[in-house]
Amino acid sequence: MTIRIACLQLDIAFGDPAKNEQQAEQAVESAAKDGADIIVLPELWTTGYDLTRLDEIADKGAERAKALASRLAQTYGVHFVAGSVAKKTAAGVTNTMIVADRHGQIVGEYSKLHLFQLMDEHLYLQPGNEPGLFSLDGLPCAGVICYDIRFPEWIRAHALAGTEVLFVVAEWPLPRLHHWRTLLMARAIENQCYVVACNRAGRDPNNVFAGHSLIIDPWGEIIAEADEKPGILSADIDPSLVADVRARIPVFADRRPHDYEEAAKKFFKTY
Repeated sequence: MTIRIACLQLDIAFGDPAKNEQQAEQAVESAAKDGADIIVLPELWTTGYDLTRLDEIADKGAERAKALASRLAQTYGVHFVAGSVAKKTAAGVTNTMIVADRHGQIVGEYSKLHLFQLMDEHLYLQPGNEPGLFSLDGLPCAGVICYDIRFPEWIRAHALAGTEVLFVVAEWPLPRLHHWRTLLMARAIENQCYVVACNRAGRDPNNVFAGHSLIIDPWGEIIAEADEKPGILSADIDPSLVADVRARIPVFADRRPHDYEEAAKKFFKTY
């Protein structure tokens, strides 16, 4: 059975949650009418990287984002990987992904573990400390955010927990487009899973963003790719392909974690 995925590659209005929510609602409606089963938004889609104003515009407890995700998921009967938002907590602000199932239940919440210093995230955000695992109609999924894809050990941890579809939400800049495409294909190949990566389009006062949202199969083949402009990227995936690929090349069965640990111990003793 195939599943239709839609990535909403939005041009995010800098520091304007109300405008971004309106834009997202319109895009969700369009994707749902086109038959999407799972709809995905980009990173920090309500605020963009207006980090200096987070005290003013961050979403307390992500309650606004959760309510919107729940309502849209129920209205259109779709699973909704609602990108990530700036979530205000007592300990500070996190960059947090919200996932709602087609019944409107919040089934996933993940706060970005790896903060990107080149965009000053470490100055304004707190890192998360929990994995991004969730399930949609029994399909094992995981979500990570942008810079996380540069840490293969973090992605592998999710794959070892059974992930078959990895959702990546991002605001990835245009100058590193080659890295974006290459890292995503590598994460799909080495973990033998689908990678669904939703990036933003457009620019903010400090950056031009790459767009090029991607849907990649477990062989590392690109099923669909957007350009740099705002739009909706859609494609069908077949989750049964994951088991087939993992059976053909049994990477997980052939892992030698004990030897990796022993080699690391020897290395650090030597150096």
